[in-house]
Amino acid sequence: MFIETETTPNPSTLKFRPGLIVMDAGTRDFADPEDAEASPLAAALFSTGDVEGVFFGRDFVSVTAAPGGDWRDLKPQVLDVLLDHFSSGAPLFRPGTASAISIEAAAEFPEDPADADVVAQIRELIDTRVRPAVANDGGDIVYRGFDRGTVYLAMQGACSGCPSSTMTLKQGIEGLLKHYVPEVTQVQAV
Repeated sequence: MFIETETTPNPSTLKFRPGLIVMDAGTRDFADPEDAEASPLAAALFSTGDVEGVFFGRDFVSVTAAPGGDWRDLKPQVLDVLLDHFSSGAPLFRPGTASAISIEAAAEFPEDPADADVVAQIRELIDTRVRPAVANDGGDIVYRGFDRGTVYLAMQGACSGCPSSTMTLKQGIEGLLKHYVPEVTQVQAV
């Protein structure tokens, strides 16, 4: 098995492509070792000691090094864990955990039913234009709500903590949404 490695805009995060489907649908973000208990693969990656985050995308795994972590030392460890996992055919999630279910969370902010058409436009733009581009960089952006002109988005994987994420959010995503959906006045990360 050959695993491709790609850099991301976040210098702390590398994207690993095992050449097969990682998640059939959706994505899964692990922000700490406790979250990772639901997945043998995520738990093994955190057990290296120098991992701060793990993200499963459709055909990739993004790994974020802890502060002070050195990719020269960490990369071979991560590749070993990934090779062992994918070569063995082990499950991505532990049996009986709800963590294997990949359902986009409902909006976290109250939405006015009168904004249903606006919300539908925002979601479509995020799903068709933003998320594919962000996935190329090893992350995901998930819609969390729309309230009085403000769109709330959660950044995951390589996007979370990326030095360029604020610029991407404000200049890229906010500009796109404002252009196509005049009701949007700003975009905020949650």
